[in-house]
Amino acid sequence: MLTKEEVLHVLNLARLEASEEEIEKYQVELKKMIDEIDKIKELDDFDDELMIAPWSHDVTLRENDSLKIEEANVLENVPCKKGNFIAVDVEVLKDE
Repeated sequence: MLTKEEVLHVLNLARLEASEEEIEKYQVELKKMIDEIDKIKELDDFDDELMIAPWSHDVTLRENDSLKIEEANVLENVPCKKGNFIAVDVEVLKDE
């Protein structure tokens, strides 16, 4: 379980407010999320070569239309990237 101060810090970073009940809930839920992310970090076999590019050079808009997208245009405003890969937040879902 996270401390109340840790949850308040996260809420502050996200510029969000929460009730006391929500803060108590987030103490447990955020800790669960962190634990799941830590499991991903423990993977020994992860290799960047397993990643696929999240976009392709040729995008089909309609059946007979094609649009050429330049790599520089796609990656121009991407805040976090590695090569032509775009880093995105990971959401781990648990089967209920």
